[in-house]
Amino acid sequence: MVKLFYSFTMLKIGKTFVTWYEQNKRALPWREINGPYPIWISEIILQQTRVNQGISYYYKFIKKFPDIYTLANAPIEEVLKIWQGLGYYSRARNMHYAAQQVINHYQGKFPANFQELLKLKGIGEYTAAAIASIAFNIPEPALDGNVYRVLSRLYGIAESPQKANGKKIFKQKAFELIKNQPPGIFNQALMEFGALQCIPKNPDCHQCVLQKSCFAFQNKLVTELPLKRTKISQRIRYINYLYIQYQNKIFIEQRKKNDIWKLLYQLPMIETNEPVSIENLTNQPLWKKVFKGTKVKIQHISKEKIHHLSHQKLFAKFYSIKIDHPNSYLLKNYIEISTEDIEKYSIPKLIENFLKKINN
Repeated sequence: MVKLFYSFTMLKIGKTFVTWYEQNKRALPWREINGPYPIWISEIILQQTRVNQGISYYYKFIKKFPDIYTLANAPIEEVLKIWQGLGYYSRARNMHYAAQQVINHYQGKFPANFQELLKLKGIGEYTAAAIASIAFNIPEPALDGNVYRVLSRLYGIAESPQKANGKKIFKQKAFELIKNQPPGIFNQALMEFGALQCIPKNPDCHQCVLQKSCFAFQNKLVTELPLKRTKISQRIRYINYLYIQYQNKIFIEQRKKNDIWKLLYQLPMIETNEPVSIENLTNQPLWKKVFKGTKVKIQHISKEKIHHLSHQKLFAKFYSIKIDHPNSYLLKNYIEISTEDIEKYSIPKLIENFLKKINN
């Protein structure tokens, strides 16, 4: 009897989410098509940015790469250029690789199987579940930050989803709720509920359709749940960019190492262990190689720019420099382009902001 009542309660809550979603869902472009490709593109983009900004990136991406074949066959530089400004460029590289996997191993069609989806580069459990449920109607719960928050408050779960035991508890609750519900709609409902109703700060609990069932509301624990994440320690880096001008030309290079912004282009760069004066910078070995035998005129030194990444904090300065001619080292190790052509290259947001300012 208790088990039957519990099942009825879970069914009622699951149906409440779906009903709320049908009445409150936002009109988003990827919801107009149930195909796996647009769902995949939208989910990866939304892992990087908020919906409002994500819509414009989605339209740009779909316009440039309307299907899996155009994405798979495009040069990686084109993919990175469209992705420019979103950050986490490894996700764009993974998408390009995954598109090629779909072409080469699945005849150009996304596998309608959760475990097979996980084999695609850059697709984790959340993205695989979103594609499987929305595109293929497979009852696999999609657990993201919004969903963890909703379930934590609804059931009073004080476990961390970052830990194996906590993740198991959340997934079990989600599986119980998704039963007897349309999987794709239910997953979107739960995510939308967290994005619009059960928001991180100051949710309007008095207007919530699940108020009577919510453990956190009934026990005055809404501000306490979910548990706060531990802060990530950040690596501090000091970067000095050289904006070297020769006539109407500047110099760039492509980042090749397994570091931030891999395969993106940047200005010549000297990284130091601490902030340096211009005198100390000109004594750096790379500076001497780049400008050996060259007449150098430093026109401007920018104020220090602070750029935050998930695990790193960058302190950057830009040095605008004119030279009378490029030496052999500069020509051999960097790419000489016209100032107008920089727009053709994918560059980090930090450098893009500098170039916009200097051009204005």
